Amino acid sequence: MNNQFGHVAVLYGGLSAERDVSLKSGREIYQALIDVGVDASLVDVGKNVVQQLQDIKPIDIAFIALHGRGGEDGTLQALLEFLEIPYTGSGVLASALAMDKYRSKLLWQGLGLPTPMFQLFQKSLQTSELSPKVTFPCVLKPAKEGSSIGITKVNTAEDFSAALATAQQFDDDVLAEPWITGAEFTVAILNGQALPPIELKTDRTFYDYEAKYIANDTQYICPCNLSLGKQHELKKLALEAFYSLGCEGWGRVDVMQDQAGDFWLLEVNTIPGMTDHSLVPMAAKEAGYSFSKLVLEILATTQ
Repeated sequence: MNNQFGHVAVLYGGLSAERDVSLKSGREIYQALIDVGVDASLVDVGKNVVQQLQDIKPIDIAFIALHGRGGEDGTLQALLEFLEIPYTGSGVLASALAMDKYRSKLLWQGLGLPTPMFQLFQKSLQTSELSPKVTFPCVLKPAKEGSSIGITKVNTAEDFSAALATAQQFDDDVLAEPWITGAEFTVAILNGQALPPIELKTDRTFYDYEAKYIANDTQYICPCNLSLGKQHELKKLALEAFYSLGCEGWGRVDVMQDQAGDFWLLEVNTIPGMTDHSLVPMAAKEAGYSFSKLVLEILATTQ
């Protein structure tokens, strides 16, 4: 038995639109912990989460494997702090800020970090026209969702209203950004280090939910084909974006590179997927971490 971490409760499932992905992540993490002798339990988080946490044996660390609202947005982190249970990943404020793409981008803009121009559409204000700073083609995305849920590429004004309605099924706040034609990269962050960047290639319009979790023809290029200088630039930008939001422990930063070679920040994920299709385990493997070693390293960063 590995007693270094005591009893670890893997919190997974939840009630968000990303529940299915979280179920897979949680099972993978739990199995990795069991394989290395850690005393672990699985908790499928529901509306009665307080009672759930009180009903199992005392928890020494909560490994949060929840994606999306209710698990990645600071609410669960606040509850765990109230219950005095240490947990993996970022704290309350950073989790809430990273989950909100609009406010993340406002902060990056204020710091002079590169992020695409944007416009916020709020359901309550009934705004329906793009400002001149966002032109077609553009992308519409719910401001507080993950896994590319509710995202649509919009090529013409005629398609805009339908795409906006799709995004507003998941969030009243929707972001519009210019469409960037170029390469897409993701950079995993682990304990203060940027892991090898991964370039993502798909035959679909963009790296959407199906490309992430279902399709078998998505290409993950790691090590990527960037020059060492560009890799260094990308890693530095990812770390700046991550720590500017106050994030801790581990996470992932998504970035586009335009045809001029410039990088543009899209978002920070504070609890990335840990499935067999997930990116953090791929980057960690390239850096020499087995999946079990990665899980233990994340545990070791618990505050």
